[in-house]
Amino acid sequence: MSIALQFDPYVQFAVENQDRLTRMLVEHVILVCQTLAIALPLGVGAGVFISMYDRASTPVLWFAGVLLTVPSIAFFGVLVPVLGIGAPPVIAALVCYSLLPIVRNTYIGLTRADASTVEAGTGLGMTRWQRLRRVRFPVALPVVMAGVRNAVVIVVGLAAIGAFIAGPGLGDFIFQGINSGNTPMIVVTTIVLSALALTFDYGLAVVEDLLRLRNGEAVDPNLVTKSVQRLPL
Repeated sequence: MSIALQFDPYVQFAVENQDRLTRMLVEHVILVCQTLAIALPLGVGAGVFISMYDRASTPVLWFAGVLLTVPSIAFFGVLVPVLGIGAPPVIAALVCYSLLPIVRNTYIGLTRADASTVEAGTGLGMTRWQRLRRVRFPVALPVVMAGVRNAVVIVVGLAAIGAFIAGPGLGDFIFQGINSGNTPMIVVTTIVLSALALTFDYGLAVVEDLLRLRNGEAVDPNLVTKSVQRLPL
């Protein structure tokens, strides 16, 4: 009974605020999707570029790494005078934070494509761009997806800090809870945020394993793999 009473404030908060939690959750998902819609073409495009012009790989990866090391609140603060408050500066910062894993994994996947497979494409008379589109990129997709998984986890977490500059999403409840000392508000919102990150990661892990299986690669025997094996392929 005493244990149930300890959890009662958290359950009560979740029930009383389920509509607001749902709305903020949807806002958070939309924010993540908007960020990926910009970061994916930029990151994959940069990864393709440096895979074809290797001299550019070091400065591009260095720059993307530097962006990831900038403290998030400081980054948001720098963008506010330029983009104002709300979603625009949050999305801009999140795009910068998500670039490194996408660019790096695209570059690694493309440069480590099986040489014999690439040579087979050359033997068939494919041009450089045809080999990239039909041979190297399909082989690199599982590695690219692993980078996207990392980027999504980063974005889901950092998007919550965007509430510091009136950004949408679950971060608003976390900051309200900290300012008011409302522990149930903080804990429940953090649980929802963590569940969202795990859901994104799990879903993308299934996609990654599907791509590896399509390429004839071995996958680790884990929960994700078992889920993939149940799918009607």
